[in-house]
Amino acid sequence: MKLGYVILYVQDVPATVDFYEKAFGLQRRFLHESNSYAEMETGATALAFAAEGMAKDNGLTVRPNRVKEDAAAVEVALVTPDVQAAYERAVKAGARPAQPPKQKPWGQTVAYVRDIDGVLVELCTPMSA
Repeated sequence: MKLGYVILYVQDVPATVDFYEKAFGLQRRFLHESNSYAEMETGATALAFAAEGMAKDNGLTVRPNRVKEDAAAVEVALVTPDVQAAYERAVKAGARPAQPPKQKPWGQTVAYVRDIDGVLVELCTPMSA
């Protein structure tokens, strides 16, 4: 088995796609004509966005992510060699700063922002082997 997708339920799929393109430099792979589902190019595992209503349509109950509430107990981690530049770009594009870049004891640089839906996004350098 392998991880194929991470799907975030969001209020406005096209707006979230636009934000991830501007804030993190990701490229859209696919946006359904209904504007209710999209995927981003992120490597082997796709980052996808689905309209919140799709959860309900599938018989699921989810707690929506909201900027004014605490972040859910999940994060999206994006790996980059330049965390400071990525952090500044994200904040300039409208991300909410959560924690500025910090060097961790294990050598990795890590920062956190919240996206336009309130999802916690980690920006980090690659882990050395």
